[in-house]
Amino acid sequence: MKPEIKIPFNKPFQSGKELTYIQDAIHRGKISGNGHYTQLCQEFFEKRYGFQKCLLTTSCTDALEMAALLCDIQPGDEVIVPSFTFVSTTNAFVLRGAKVVFVDSKSDHPNMDEKLIEELITTKTKAIVVVHYGGVPCEMDTILEIADRYHLLVIEDAAQGIDSFYQGKALGSMGHLGCMSFHETKNIQSGEGGMLMINDPSLIKRAEILWEKGTERVAFSRGEVQKYGWVDQGSSFLPSELTAAFLWAQLENLDVIQLRRKAIWEDYFGAFNREEVQSHVLAPKYLELIKTLNSSSSYLKFSANAHLFFLLFPSLATRSIYINSLRENGILAVFHYQSLHRSEFAKRHFPDQYQRDLPNSDYYSDCLLRLPLFYELPKLSKQFE
Repeated sequence: MKPEIKIPFNKPFQSGKELTYIQDAIHRGKISGNGHYTQLCQEFFEKRYGFQKCLLTTSCTDALEMAALLCDIQPGDEVIVPSFTFVSTTNAFVLRGAKVVFVDSKSDHPNMDEKLIEELITTKTKAIVVVHYGGVPCEMDTILEIADRYHLLVIEDAAQGIDSFYQGKALGSMGHLGCMSFHETKNIQSGEGGMLMINDPSLIKRAEILWEKGTERVAFSRGEVQKYGWVDQGSSFLPSELTAAFLWAQLENLDVIQLRRKAIWEDYFGAFNREEVQSHVLAPKYLELIKTLNSSSSYLKFSANAHLFFLLFPSLATRSIYINSLRENGILAVFHYQSLHRSEFAKRHFPDQYQRDLPNSDYYSDCLLRLPLFYELPKLSKQFE
């Protein structure tokens, strides 16, 4: 008999106003996209974080697919992406015919190793897709300098990056384009949902056209054109007002949510930053990471969105033992991404990438474990140790 799960990995936050705003959206008589609540949400991000233009999407996956269209990715183009990421990061560009070239993670963090990017650039390289794992920023100064030198586009996959910063700049605001997720596992959620951030002003007009199925409907709604028709590629990327209304109820509580998540993160940090716990459970690599996080340029100081808390183990076997011990105590902890360069899809379509040795990505696939982290999480107990 399986033990009862008393502490799930995730429980979506609810402010209590979601249904109120959804009902209000219905009463306003417009529940398709780009209405009152869509505008409220987009303006919130533009004003608070300085994004040039924001467009809500039905998912971060859709935002990434819009980004691939805006970058005019063509068959034969190469796009550099991390191997340790979700499939949407690569699928968006593969759908346009691109070859994805995988870069390994850093030895001390799952983020892409910026020192390995330049050697992967060829005459066919068109873009670099940066994934800020767990809301922790990649080394954007180095990545942007490389991109500028080789005239490459930069897309930030900031799916987990709301309210995280790199040297005072919001994640998703530094590349030409940024993408964010509002999936139910994220700090701010709408069940499913996402957003495209357009930081290059020259891309804004076309982004609005792609967003509305390849038409000038957005410009028409502002009275800028007398009629709208089919002028470009596109799809139905925008969410309904019901989704946007739900999201607005969450955004109103962003600061409250963040305070609680940071408190939980700090509790975890304190519980595992003790030698007697580390010595018999965790990997030596994790001990070095703890020292880094506890330094003057720490995780909390540098990123501060407390999206997730992970542990690193010496091996797949030791991680499995710990997962099972938590489950026996009614706690659900989960691993994360599997190296994309080792996937069946890569084996079939990118065999040269499948054969590459990316040891850090493989290590995190086998040895990283995420602990529960959500607003209503009970006080931490000895069960996690």
